[in-house]
Amino acid sequence: MRQFLLLGFLCSTVFAAEKPNILFIFSDDHALNAISAYGGPLKEIAPTPNLDRISDEGAIFTRSYCSNSICGPSRAAILTGKHSHVNGYLDNNNSAFDGNQTTFPKLLQKAGYQTAIVGKWHLVSDPQGFDYWEILPGQGSYYNPDFLQQDGTKKRYTGYCTDLITDRALEWLDQRDKDKPFLLMCQHKAPHRNWSPAPRHYDLFEGETIPEPETLFDDYSGRSVTLKEQKMSIAKDMHWSHDMKIHGENPFPESFASGMANGEYTRMNDEQKKLWDASYESRNQEMISKVKSGELKGDGITSWKYQRYIKDYLRCIRAVDEGVGRVLDYLDKNGLRDNTIVIYSSDQGFYLGEHGWYDKRWMFEESLAMPFLVRWPGVVKPGSRSGTMIQNIDYAPTFLEIAGVEIPETIQGRSLLPVLNASGGKPKDWREGIYYFYSGEQTHQVAAHDGVRDERYKLMRFPGTNEWNLFDLEKDPQEMKSVHDDPEYAPVLEKMKELYDNLRSEYQMNEATLPANRKGEKWWKDRHAAKRLEAKKGGYDMVFIGDSITQGFEGAGKATWEKYYKDRKALNLGFSGDHTEHVLWRLLSGEIENVDPKLFVLMIGTNNTGHRQDAPEKTASGIRLILDLLRDRNPDAKILLLSVFPRDEKPDGKHRKINEGVNELIKPMADGEMIHWLDLTDVFLDDDGILPKTTMPDSLHPKGLGYEMWAEAMEPKIKELMKD
Repeated sequence: MRQFLLLGFLCSTVFAAEKPNILFIFSDDHALNAISAYGGPLKEIAPTPNLDRISDEGAIFTRSYCSNSICGPSRAAILTGKHSHVNGYLDNNNSAFDGNQTTFPKLLQKAGYQTAIVGKWHLVSDPQGFDYWEILPGQGSYYNPDFLQQDGTKKRYTGYCTDLITDRALEWLDQRDKDKPFLLMCQHKAPHRNWSPAPRHYDLFEGETIPEPETLFDDYSGRSVTLKEQKMSIAKDMHWSHDMKIHGENPFPESFASGMANGEYTRMNDEQKKLWDASYESRNQEMISKVKSGELKGDGITSWKYQRYIKDYLRCIRAVDEGVGRVLDYLDKNGLRDNTIVIYSSDQGFYLGEHGWYDKRWMFEESLAMPFLVRWPGVVKPGSRSGTMIQNIDYAPTFLEIAGVEIPETIQGRSLLPVLNASGGKPKDWREGIYYFYSGEQTHQVAAHDGVRDERYKLMRFPGTNEWNLFDLEKDPQEMKSVHDDPEYAPVLEKMKELYDNLRSEYQMNEATLPANRKGEKWWKDRHAAKRLEAKKGGYDMVFIGDSITQGFEGAGKATWEKYYKDRKALNLGFSGDHTEHVLWRLLSGEIENVDPKLFVLMIGTNNTGHRQDAPEKTASGIRLILDLLRDRNPDAKILLLSVFPRDEKPDGKHRKINEGVNELIKPMADGEMIHWLDLTDVFLDDDGILPKTTMPDSLHPKGLGYEMWAEAMEPKIKELMKD
């Protein structure tokens, strides 16, 4: 018995030694210009010695980019290794991240890693794939924050959030199973708005004037007209109480926005409020007096707001840096340094007054760029500096390969292991550019746009105004003038448009793959809600997915449904008028949440043809993503992929030809194991290729006879696939 115990101990110890630990430290909205290792304008004023320590002992990446510059979507991209339209989390207006999909923590957990996440989660749904989690609800709070517990309760801690997250992370490290390798995601709220510092830093930078960015008073000329429509400017959109931390009513509505209280102050206890007021109130009153006297006005008020903003922001960073130092010290003191890869990043960059802005969302460099610092003793050469282009979709495959776990084919990012093994060097077959997408959610009224960036140029497209912007980042690093209409740059524009098309194609990005809902139509919204409830009941052996043709089993095909499927525990997820992108949205939004059938029956795409006349390639890419989604969520289920039904009465009909093209492209998607192909085209056509009115009166939707023919033709295949 003792021999077996000893053998088990030795095996677990060897396993832990072979697999590197992964410490992923993550902040929210950390601009590169606020990390001194990047050498920005704040380097001497606001150094970050502990973050610099990671890069000094490892590497710093200067071309690290996000795929969608908003908190939730960036986090979803990191977890899944997929762009927003594939993982389904497009913006912060999403109801919840679909945690049932494959994520790298789940795969590491299955591979024997002990996994934990502490701090900001910001994806609404509960974390999955973690042995331990303790997270902030939503954005969380800086002062006396609540933490959601795994048992569904909340626990409030007294103190400052950044310090508490560090405390909780260190406590987990101390109590973990030390015979297993670990993944720890230590995720800070700071320096997210409203930039409330720790009490010990209230007076940091006082007496100093932080240099203003050259573009603080940008007039937005020479670029997309949408830039002037945003609501994230320091001059116009910062709130009196929430952002500027001033008590009472706003006496200067022409200079400060009103309507948002400082919720952090209301969370404080009396002692905390006393310390806060001792630092902020005298400065606030001095400003109010100067505005009333006319000494401070116009651009001067904007400059005052910038100083208040930037100092509070950097004060928040100081606490993050201190927390990073505490964690690094723990690793060093506990013998974990050499076998732990440490990565510091943030969900995106942030505007520190550049272009007159705070916040993110735009594809301009300040928010597109993400910090990426990595320390990996024995692998990454200390002091390395890399210009290799990386993106947050690369994190998941990197962690998986580091742990020796197979990378799923559906992951869109690339493992950085070859880059890290070369201490940041660019592999020969590395990407030539990155793709970016922003959905255009209403917050801050930043227009929808997407684009590509290579090592020198950036191309942005604004679909709402049909504009292109092109920037030469070598000659115009601050992106002050688009050269898209400059004849000298015509070859560059053509090249970048080609890169844009190629990357959109590579990532399967088009109208047919971008999840979209139709909640503006009451019947659709109500049906979706009802189907979600049906799905949650579970117990289904068959699930039909499609559009009006599938929904028609509840109408013209009701008798056929009763005959063939009523006793088979079948669920009908057909929605009239749906395109592939609507099906994607529905499946990502709860319609298969508790569904684990033996068989899915999928037939979708004819509305892509009829409504937009999408090219077959676009519709096929939408169907591909639906298949990938179903395989990921229900790996044990079979999928019966049906040909898109014929439409138009005659063989030479335009829509008929498009559907035939779709079928040619999706047929090879069947592997004969999980996905099975069934072409029913000939079932509905006569010998001359005519679509009879007796079968489909409108040359699209079956009538009763058509549903009987459909079900009868499927029956042998369904029986075959549903065998136990």
